[in-house]
Amino acid sequence: MKTTHFSITGLVQGVGYRAWLYKKAGMLGVSGWCKNNEDGSVEAVVTGDPEKVDALLMAVQQGPVGAEVEAVTLLGEAPEEKGSFRIEY
Repeated sequence: MKTTHFSITGLVQGVGYRAWLYKKAGMLGVSGWCKNNEDGSVEAVVTGDPEKVDALLMAVQQGPVGAEVEAVTLLGEAPEEKGSFRIEY
């Protein structure tokens, strides 16, 4: 298992980014969470098979239609997530 903690910056709030990420994570079968931050970024922690986590990291660089991703930044260590992927508020 691989766990990755990251943030996505750019135009990623108000464009359905978290809902898109929730759906994409479900399709890949990874666990974790995502949330909006006050600075306009989206933060996420993802746990799963390394190739599935890497596939999600590639996908978040593009995001949904309407998003304009400027950067995906790795944030360091995070505890392993279990269960389904969720959106935190």
